[in-house]
Amino acid sequence: MEMENIECVSSTDGIEDEEIQLSHNHNHQFSSAKPHNILLPGFAPTSVHELLECPVCTNSMYPPIHQCHNGHTLCSTCKTRVHNRCPTCRQELGDIRCLALEKVAESLELPCKYFSLGCPEIFPYYSKLKHEALCNFRPYNCPYAGSECSVTGDIPYLVSHLRDDHKVDMHTGCTFNHRYVKSNPREVENATWMLTVFHCFGQYFCLHFEAFQLGMAPVYMAFLRFMGDESEARNYNYSLEVGGNGRKLIWEGTPRSVRDSHRKVRDSHDGLIIQRNMALFFSGGDRKELKLRVTGRIWKEQQNPEGGVCIPNLCS
Repeated sequence: MEMENIECVSSTDGIEDEEIQLSHNHNHQFSSAKPHNILLPGFAPTSVHELLECPVCTNSMYPPIHQCHNGHTLCSTCKTRVHNRCPTCRQELGDIRCLALEKVAESLELPCKYFSLGCPEIFPYYSKLKHEALCNFRPYNCPYAGSECSVTGDIPYLVSHLRDDHKVDMHTGCTFNHRYVKSNPREVENATWMLTVFHCFGQYFCLHFEAFQLGMAPVYMAFLRFMGDESEARNYNYSLEVGGNGRKLIWEGTPRSVRDSHRKVRDSHDGLIIQRNMALFFSGGDRKELKLRVTGRIWKEQQNPEGGVCIPNLCS
């Protein structure tokens, strides 16, 4: 969805404001690398693991595993896709289950499919999927919200991807000072305005600022996401502040993990939300132009070894 140009002035950790002109959002499509086939150690590629691979979707098959009269197998999802015809011999499939293969699968133990990314776990065949859906070593989705980007990878890869492919602004430091300017603020539509990545405490954080419809009224929202798992995100806090004409709004919270999608965080209203009338009041003037200055900081809570009290650790 296209938007008017938005001027943003940003400064971090004493760096002087510099003018940044944001153009229309462009939809980018990227392809992630194909996952590696995971082979059970000690088996050749033509072994049991390959027999458990659906010939249509190439995913591992789970009960019910169907077969035709000639013994060719496929998964239950693909059975409907092939209109009840065997994709190998074109014979009618019927409702024959391959119980022998299901029993063989039940006896297997396989490594997590993310073992090449560092996961050391081995699971019974039928427990593997549940673990893989929550595995801490699974790739992260691209956190860019301005397009349906399908790229996945580890954090260093995604940081490079955001910088090189999405042209996202990168800043070092744990404080920020952004100025958002937009003409015709009454024409707000659902659209992402800006993503900025900050590097501090050896970690990466995504600052989102956008406009969207909340019921019948347009609102503006800013929130922070941590590029890592939720357990690590809890070690950090952040604050956001916006104001003008002698008034201010302040938000403090814990950044959400990028495991939670951008839409999930936005729809939970977990961030600084500014109603349009308040935003225009902060902007001053004749209410025909939006001018918001959002400042904030990120800090890490550290345990005081003497008193057991958490004290904030601010980066310099």
